[in-house]
Amino acid sequence: MNQHPILFCIVLLTFLAGCVSQPHISFKRDVYPILENNCLACHTPPQGKGYLKTSLNMQSYETLMQGTRYGPVILPGDSSHSIFNMLLEGRVDTSMRMPHGRDEPLTRGEIEALRLWVEQGARNNCCLLYTSDAADDLLQV
Repeated sequence: MNQHPILFCIVLLTFLAGCVSQPHISFKRDVYPILENNCLACHTPPQGKGYLKTSLNMQSYETLMQGTRYGPVILPGDSSHSIFNMLLEGRVDTSMRMPHGRDEPLTRGEIEALRLWVEQGARNNCCLLYTSDAADDLLQV
């Protein structure tokens, strides 16, 4: 009989651990500010260096999702195969890591927010009615 409260606590904690969800990442609130601060200087027409080399325009959700002249850079739901994430995370040749030519890469929190956004479907969820304190905490890492 004495083991039942302990067993109940173990089952309850296991259940609660499974209820912890990822923060919901918003393009407008979480993703665009990262792009604006780190990417737009090069990936904006007509004269951005990154835009001239690849035609990747990051000024808006729609232009980002169009990708480059070579094809899409984001595969919604698949950050491990999205060129966007591979370049930002440094999973390609170091000379191609983005943001290019900067001493400091994106922070771990910024990289994780972008990864989660792609994993969550890379939606243009700019108008969500809730805020995510968890997403804000993630960006502080």
